Amino acid sequence: MTIDPETLGYYEQGGEVTRLREGVGRLEFWRTQDVLRRVLPPAPARVLDVGGGTGVHAEWLAADGYDVELIDPVPLHVARAERLPGVTARLGDARALPAPDGGADAVVLLGPLYHLTERYDRVRALAEARRAVRPGGVVVAAFISRFSGLHDGFARGFALRPEHLAAEYHAADTGLMVSPREGGFRGFFHDPDEIIGEFADAGLAEPVRYGLEGAFWLYGDIDVWLDDEGRRELLLDAARRLESVPSLLGVSGHLLAVARKG
Repeated sequence: MTIDPETLGYYEQGGEVTRLREGVGRLEFWRTQDVLRRVLPPAPARVLDVGGGTGVHAEWLAADGYDVELIDPVPLHVARAERLPGVTARLGDARALPAPDGGADAVVLLGPLYHLTERYDRVRALAEARRAVRPGGVVVAAFISRFSGLHDGFARGFALRPEHLAAEYHAADTGLMVSPREGGFRGFFHDPDEIIGEFADAGLAEPVRYGLEGAFWLYGDIDVWLDDEGRRELLLDAARRLESVPSLLGVSGHLLAVARKG
């Protein structure tokens, strides 16, 4: 199992503890939860949460009655996740899962593909998910949109700094994001069409793709909508209606892709 020092350092800052629990990150969380509840087999199915971080999704999956095992390469994440009720957690690499063939009903990768900058490694991780899931089981993977850095840079003002704007353009052109900030994010951002080819090369059928946030995450008053329950439900319903419109997929900050093992 290997994880590059920059990625390990980024996650050892502990940002994943709160990222999906506050601010605009809540939209990604609620939309991920919404899609998973529609595509996963019913509980008590066995779910491998690969690269599951501190267990932000494993926690509610276990509460929903799923048999959840979280696998993550960051010791800090595993230490936090293993304290969650109903969740088992251990160290592991998405490219070489410590899991038997066909032992899971579903495998979810809600982070590993962000940090595998080589296509070979991403396909390998998807192929490992396919190996670990039973025939007819579900593989779900999360991706960051190729254009999210540029959108985020203008929405949050980072684009006013030349070094940030250069990094955002580089990511939009190549998929490779290297934050100029010390300890910042480093990884790979996908064009939505790239996802189909990577699934195919891993032996998985053409996936259904879901744009999680649509354009809503870029709204300046997004917290107002997320803080108010009534407004939030309107927003989530609108995002659900637009989630698979091909022309809008790249506008989302994050995407999910779902396929069944043949």
